[in-house]
Amino acid sequence: MISLVQRFDSSILLYIKDNMHGIIMDKSMVISTYLGNGGIIWVIIIAILMINKKYRKIGFMALGALILSTILGEEILKNVVKRIRPSENIPAWNLLIAKPLSYSFPSGHTTSSFAVAGVLAKYIKRYAFGFLGLASLIGFSRLYLYVHYPTDVLAGIVLGLMCSEIIIHLFDKANKSPLIRT
Repeated sequence: MISLVQRFDSSILLYIKDNMHGIIMDKSMVISTYLGNGGIIWVIIIAILMINKKYRKIGFMALGALILSTILGEEILKNVVKRIRPSENIPAWNLLIAKPLSYSFPSGHTTSSFAVAGVLAKYIKRYAFGFLGLASLIGFSRLYLYVHYPTDVLAGIVLGLMCSEIIIHLFDKANKSPLIRT
């Protein structure tokens, strides 16, 4: 089963490598992945939301989802699974970005992006497509740049959306508690 997943992952990465690379795409994907470094684009959006009293609660929810996704993905799952990155396993590929030092599964960029985008899409529906589109672009950039397998990114999507749902549930539950009223 594992070798079937590995073949699936490798075939998609090789397809991207052989059919999608070019100067414009290379530059676009480096910029896209940079937006996800340390969750920087999401931290900026969260800060903007927190400044505005009307959106402050959504900002705190997005921050909670970002923190939860980082703990579960970066600190726990990566260190339990310890999957080596594709750039280590599949030879003859020059990376366009600095070689990441952590493990591959799940994609942290994707996990944090979908955790925050999930919260934002639920409460700021007008821009839901934009938030989820940006998260998807960041996730795809990780494949394009050869630093994650497709299953790393898929797991990141699932884990990120689970984190957003957990945070939404916890905030909803806290708002219904007689001790806490906002």
